[in-house]
This record gives sequence, structure tokens and C-alpha cells, in this order.
Amino acid sequence: MSVLELPTLNACLNTLCLLLLVRGFLQIRRGARQAHQKSMLSALVCSALFLCSYLAYHVQVGSVPYPHYDWTRPLYFAVLIPHVVLAALMAPFVALVVWRAYNQDFARHRRLARWVWPAWIFVSVSGVVVYLMLYRL
Repeated sequence: MSVLELPTLNACLNTLCLLLLVRGFLQIRRGARQAHQKSMLSALVCSALFLCSYLAYHVQVGSVPYPHYDWTRPLYFAVLIPHVVLAALMAPFVALVVWRAYNQDFARHRRLARWVWPAWIFVSVSGVVVYLMLYRL
């Protein structure tokens, strides 16, 4: 695999993470705790693999500027900026949500997950949108 293929891998990992997050949400709504746990831990692994791949790519390639100077440019930054900010801010909260579930503190896990889950969904979706705009437009 070439380093130039890593952005596509990253988009695939983000998409898989998104699907696992939705699956985990549906499972906990149905009361399937073990299935929920497996889906959410799988989403966590996908996010960790994404982060490793993302860092490996940008260490080797550096920053990739948005190549278009048309109406899509402000849209790109409107997606990119909240994506980056939320991705950076939510990492410790994801760890805390997992920690609370691990310690069976489900009341506090649930309260925090109600905020973290939608942010994680947004980061996953917006990551794919950033990829599509940067590499496929």
C-alpha cells in the first residue's frame, strides 16, 4: 500500500466507524448490551486505526491545501473547521465514556454518551466529506 492510498483508507475507516456507531446505538435501544459493547469497541478500534493512518500520512506528506478557489472553498472550510475542533476535543471524552462503561457506571456513561455520540457521528461523517472534497472533487 502506498502512502497516497492512506486518505482512501482513512475515509473507509471513518465510514466503518459511522456504521458501527449507528449499529451500537440501535443495539442499546433494543437492550442488547453485549452487542452494543462489541459495536462501540469496534468503532473505537476503527477510530484508533484511523488516527494512526492519518498521522502516518501527514508525517510523510504534510499539509494538503484545498485546491479549488470556487464556491466550494468556503463550504470546505465550514466542514473542516468544526470537524478538526470536535475531533480534537472529543478524544478525551470518548476515553471517559469507555472508562465509565468499563467500570459499570452506566448512569454517568449514558449522560456523557448523549453528548459524545452525536459529536463522534459528526466527526465521522464530516471526515468522509472532507476526504471527498479534498481528494475526489
